[in-house]
Amino acid sequence: MLDYGTPIQPVSLPAAELDLGAVGGVTWNEPAQPKLRVGLLNNMPDSALVQTERQFRRLIGSSVELCLFSLDTVPRGPLARAHLDRFYETQGALAGAGLDALVVTGAEPKAKRLADEPFFPALAAVVDWADASGVPTLFSCLAAHAAVLHLDGIERRPLPTKHSGIYACTAVAHHPLLAGMPASVPVPHSRWNDLPEQALTARGYRVLRRSEQVGVDLFVRERGASMVFLQGHPEYDGDTLAREYRRDIGRFLDGERDTPPALPENYYVDEAVLRLDAFAAVARAYRSPALHADFPTMAETLPRPAAWQEAAAGLFRNWLALVSDRVALAA
Repeated sequence: MLDYGTPIQPVSLPAAELDLGAVGGVTWNEPAQPKLRVGLLNNMPDSALVQTERQFRRLIGSSVELCLFSLDTVPRGPLARAHLDRFYETQGALAGAGLDALVVTGAEPKAKRLADEPFFPALAAVVDWADASGVPTLFSCLAAHAAVLHLDGIERRPLPTKHSGIYACTAVAHHPLLAGMPASVPVPHSRWNDLPEQALTARGYRVLRRSEQVGVDLFVRERGASMVFLQGHPEYDGDTLAREYRRDIGRFLDGERDTPPALPENYYVDEAVLRLDAFAAVARAYRSPALHADFPTMAETLPRPAAWQEAAAGLFRNWLALVSDRVALAA
């Protein structure tokens, strides 16, 4: 069910304030600097729509005006549609929104080939608009895969097993995006596909951070408009991978998938691993929707502390600082 929570709405810019205490009468303070205006093109499925909105709101911060958009070609149920109709605009409004930067999320894949997804043409048009307009854009996970496929024909490759967990990702280049950050940071990944590093570098992309376990984490495009690409999910809450695992176990019990999911790696505390492994063994032996009632609760299966969030906040601070510098130079 959708968790509406507190709606996220753009915050009005502060007006200049009167200084009534100045000697000789009333004087005006210096005008406040305009807030950065950042768009979030949120294409996540209904079950994660509002949660994703909150996650990126947390990373982008309250000092930035956040404008919400979504592709009109992503199928929606009635609850999600009501939320979108109230708080979001479609991708057609991007060009007139006066954005300083844009974040584009992924979507839940359905087709075997990314280019066959119903939302792909609309997402490709957004990539073209960002490239032509010069709006700095950050692409997350599937959106990163779609962007490099459209821009440079780089096909993602299916993985033999899903990358799911928290992985140490190490800087392999010097770049302002990584300023002030440790050489190696933990990052959540949750994906069935991968972009080959050799194919990226051969077409001029620059890899900034990678993992020995899951490959490229963060890379940039250094020609045309400024574009940042993430294969991981630094925006994730501490319990997001747990909720994904519970969803996938449920799909196995209901017969929607053939095998139970593997536990997210480097994620759960030891006691939780024992509980969840024991339940998975029962699920494999006695697969039935009735087992939903026996699944250990979230409180019984705690994840480790969300050690990736500090580095995630640093990455977004650095990105927004680069965007701010660009806006200042253009003024």
